[in-house]
Parts: sequence; structure tokens; C-alpha cells
Amino acid sequence: MSASDPDPACVAVTGATGYIGGRLVPRLLEAGYRVRCLVRFPQKLQDRAWAADPRVEIVKADLSDPVSLSEKLAGCSAAYYLVHSMLSAGKDYAARDRQLASAFSSAARSSGVSRIVYLGGLGEMGPDLSEHLSSRREVEEALRSSGVPVTVLRAAMIIGSGSASFEILRYLVERLPVMITPKWVMTPCQPIAVRNVVNYLVGCLSAPETTGGTFDVGGPDVLCYRDLMQIMAEELGLRRRLIIPVPVLTPRLSSYWIHLVTPLSHQIARPLAEGLRNPVVCRDHRIRELIPQELLGVREAIRAALTSIATRHVETSWSMAGPVPGDPDWAGGKVFRDSREMEIRAPAWAAFRAVCRVGGGRGRYPADWLWRIRGFIDRLAGGPGLRRGRRDPDEVSYGEALDFWRVVGLERNRRLALRAEMKLPGEALLEFRIEPRGEAHSLLRQTALFQPRGLLGLLYWYAVLPFHQIVFRGMLHRIRREAIELAAREYGPATALPRP
Repeated sequence: MSASDPDPACVAVTGATGYIGGRLVPRLLEAGYRVRCLVRFPQKLQDRAWAADPRVEIVKADLSDPVSLSEKLAGCSAAYYLVHSMLSAGKDYAARDRQLASAFSSAARSSGVSRIVYLGGLGEMGPDLSEHLSSRREVEEALRSSGVPVTVLRAAMIIGSGSASFEILRYLVERLPVMITPKWVMTPCQPIAVRNVVNYLVGCLSAPETTGGTFDVGGPDVLCYRDLMQIMAEELGLRRRLIIPVPVLTPRLSSYWIHLVTPLSHQIARPLAEGLRNPVVCRDHRIRELIPQELLGVREAIRAALTSIATRHVETSWSMAGPVPGDPDWAGGKVFRDSREMEIRAPAWAAFRAVCRVGGGRGRYPADWLWRIRGFIDRLAGGPGLRRGRRDPDEVSYGEALDFWRVVGLERNRRLALRAEMKLPGEALLEFRIEPRGEAHSLLRQTALFQPRGLLGLLYWYAVLPFHQIVFRGMLHRIRREAIELAAREYGPATALPRP
């Protein structure tokens, strides 16, 4: 094999920062492959346990540039295409996805990649196929445009902790004992567990018969969404839900309701809601013979997902995907600043861990009711609100979502920067910096920055300013208490200060 020939053991993965890609990479490593992750933001992978594996390359790549992409694919025998522009391109996601898929196909051919593996969506072609599912088919064709063989796996709902479909289902069932729903609750579907999807994706590489083929992938159960909701209620230990289908609710109205009740944004909710009207059932089962595995039923898959959430073993979440703009550029224009600091009788690592608990399952700290009101208003305005929560109650990673914040700066034991993604008349950043002061002391600096946009932005800043003393000062006191408790558990109670 010459230096320019593809290495059969080397595969490329796009979308490694996303829900499926983040679970696929470690499974590929377990199967003995070397993995090259092509990503827009390499920082988003710095805290993944598998990122330090010597068989992993993390390469910054622009998927819209086939020339540079070809160089970065060189030496790979196969490439996984797991990219979706729904979060980053808004209404134009379908056109953007076609463009990126065409560029990737061209680059794959130029670099000598022998096959592409793509995860698409189930659904019979026809005039009633939703825009989302139609876009998935267009991507298939764009990937085939250069002549490189493409293996397509088409899946319906993927059930797993942190998946968008699973989160919609869980939140609707948890929050609504009575549901007036569209007719799509009677649409048949064939869900599949996320572990089974990933096993099929890995198995394709060792099953040459899958090269160039299109395969439906699904679990053993075919049922309607109403039955799926009732199973979820049973697994959550809830009473049977009263579900009333009516013909007047359109997919658009359904997406608004999903946005208000679940953590998903309207950008994701609407395409998914529109796709629910299409039956998504496997028409062939050839993949089961080519890549045999134990398929989890719907109840088993839901139970496994809920167990992962309860035990804090959520590998990836839908909210981890999408662009990360980074720290705002504050050049030009007025920037308001609210800075506070506090001495903490605890080492820097304990202060940092306490800072990382901000938001999500542990609450917004003091004046929680103020945060809840702000989150509710944000949901009504089309923002993420507080329901996105977080993947883990203690740990954070670069690019991760924490309620209506996004981690845009992360230096272990030194700095955490959160950029606001709520609907605002300006740009907002909340930053924590920790300075060690000896082995058992540290200084915590908290800074809220806001760059207003127009008169409305100025009015907003002065309207919320009176609440900062309650919210941000209270947050500092809570962080200090938690840091002292963390240090005391590590070194003993002699480290801790008396509670204020």
C-alpha cells in the first residue's frame, strides 16, 4: 500500500460533535478502527473521553470547501456522513444540506474514499412526504453524485437518552396527563434503539454486501405514536394518558405546542412535527441478515434510555449539535458590565466544579422563580427557555447547552464563559474566572456583559439591573457554599468555613 492509498483501518466521521456521531466514534474504536473526526469546532470534542485515544485525529474542516476537504479525507477508506443543517441554517436547511452533501461527495471521490455511509430517514416517497424527509432523500442523491458508493441506512424515531425524538416524547408524557393531539398520533412507526443504529453503522464496514445499498433499519415493534406515549407513561410510573386526536391541529400548530412544552426549539420542532404525518415502517429487513444483532423492543429501548438519564450516563444530547459562535466580539458600541468577586476558602478545582453546576437540574440558585419567569417568557418568544437543561448535572463541555446558555469558553479550574441564547435585544455573556490563592483558597470573579441593540436593548438592561443584586450576588454565595462543601468532602471538614 503506497502512502497515498487509503488505509482500510482508517475511517472519517463528520458530525462527531452531534448526537449519533458522538456515540459512533467510541464504538468504531472498540471495533479496531482509527478515526478521523472532521469538525467545525474541535474544542467541542476536547472533553470527550475518547478524544485522547492515540487512534483519534480531530481535524478542523469546512465541509463546503471540497478542495481542502479532499486533503483532509486523504488516506481514509470510508467516511460517515452524519451532518444536518437544521440547527444552523434555519428555513434554508434543505438547500444547505444539498450543497454540503455535493461538496462532500466530490471531495470523497478526489481523495480516494471507497465508500460513504449515511444515516437518513424512513418514509415512502410521494407528494405528501414532509420537507424534512424529502431533504434526507435529496442528501442521499447528492452524496451519490460523484459516483462513490453510498450505503444508506434509513431510520424512523431513534430512542435513546438525549435524542430529539425521545425528548419530545418524554416531556409531552411527563407534563400532559391530557393531550388533544393531531391525527398523526395514529400514524404507524417503527422506532429503533440508538445502540442498534450505531451497531448497524459500525457493522456496515465489515459487511461488504452493504456497499452501495439502501437499507431500512427499525426495531421489532410497529406501533402508533399514541401507543408509544402510553408505554412511555408506564415506564415513567405515570397514570395512563388521555389522548384525544382531532382533525384540526396542523403540523405547524403541533410544532408550536412542542416548542412550548418540550426542550426543543421551533427550528427542530416544526420539521419533526411535519414528518410525523408520514408512516415510517421498514419495507425490507435485509440488514438484519447482513448485520445480525439483538434488537431492543420499544419498551426495552425506553427503559434503557431512562436508566441512562437516571444514572447520569448520557453520552450525547441533541442540544450539543449546532454552531458555537464563541465569545462575543465586543468591539464597537456600548457594553454594560456587572462585575462581582468573592474570596472562597476552597481550592480552585472545587470553586470551578461549583461554578459548573450552574443551571440545569440543580436550579438557577437564588430567586429561582425569577429564572423560571424569564425562561417562560423566552419560550413564548421562540427561545430555548430553561427546558433544555443539561446532559450532566455536574460536568460541562465546550459547546454544550445549559438551559438558555451555551458554553463558549472553558479552561479547567480557571474559567467558564456562557453566552446567552435566549431572545434578547443585544448580546449577553456570563463569565466566571477563578484565581488560586494558595492550596486551599481561591478568588472567584463573576462578570455579566451586555451589548444592547438599539433603544430596546438599553431599556432591557436598566429594567433587569435591579434584579442583579438578588440573582448574581446570590449566585456567588451559593457557589461559595458548594465549593466549600466539595473541598470538605475531599479533605475533611477542617477546610470548610462556617455557613453564612
